[in-house]
Amino acid sequence: MAEVATSQAPVHSRSLPMKQLKPLLREPRVVIAGGFILLLLLIAVFAPFIAPKDPLEQDLMLGTMPPANYPDAEPGYWLGTDDLGRDVLSRVLYGTRIALTVAFVAASLSALIGTLLGLAAGWYGGWADRIISRLVDIWMAFPPVLLSVLLVAVMGSGLHSVIAAIVIIDWTRFCRVVRAETMAQARLDYVTAAETIGFSRSHILWREILPNVAPVLIALVSLEMGIAVIVEAILSFVGLSLSSDTPTWGGMIAQGRQMIHQGWWVFVFPLIALFATVLAFNQLGNGLRRALDPVMRR
Repeated sequence: MAEVATSQAPVHSRSLPMKQLKPLLREPRVVIAGGFILLLLLIAVFAPFIAPKDPLEQDLMLGTMPPANYPDAEPGYWLGTDDLGRDVLSRVLYGTRIALTVAFVAASLSALIGTLLGLAAGWYGGWADRIISRLVDIWMAFPPVLLSVLLVAVMGSGLHSVIAAIVIIDWTRFCRVVRAETMAQARLDYVTAAETIGFSRSHILWREILPNVAPVLIALVSLEMGIAVIVEAILSFVGLSLSSDTPTWGGMIAQGRQMIHQGWWVFVFPLIALFATVLAFNQLGNGLRRALDPVMRR
């Protein structure tokens, strides 16, 4: 019997990850949106090798050249050029780097801060819950976009300021959700059983409750990434993100808006990239929530 149990244990341990992956692979939104985001990650990493031109290289003689297949298009400029003769395709590809950097870093930091405070408020309650809840209520009373513009204006433009502004604003979103989920989990039988056995409160919080809150948290992180991309684009649009020379989707949209009748492609292509990326993050978040939540899978 011991030999049989020993021989079967490795098979079970190997099949466990596949069991966890099956619900994800059966969800079309996770597969399609996740694949698209993976493609964006590859573009961001290998942008120097994929981009046909230097995104900062200017050639005023080639200003506002239309995309390929137009009669007066310039060979090699597949999506045309802006008014300074810079390649639109290369700038859109390099803009992916800024968008994904902000998305992943800002969402991760927001999730970390909000989760820690939400767990503390939902599990320990008392004065900790009262202080954290009041702080969240006060913080969420401010319009998020207006507050982000104000914070970046105070801290100064730059990638670090944009990420800091998003984190300062959006940790409250995670805090409220995690607090509510923690309070709901704390009332379930498995928590009562763990307390009866004699597990410490910290052990129950980190080993029992947090894994059950994780599915909602993972879906929320994906949705937050889409929000972070939008906020960065808004700040770039109003000139409060990176310098105007740095290729960002929001900056390109702002530039293209001023010359939409002379060069619509400068406005349209970064807008398409922004819309597709935000849609992919939103669909991935919804798909993850559906795939990881056992109630929604029924």
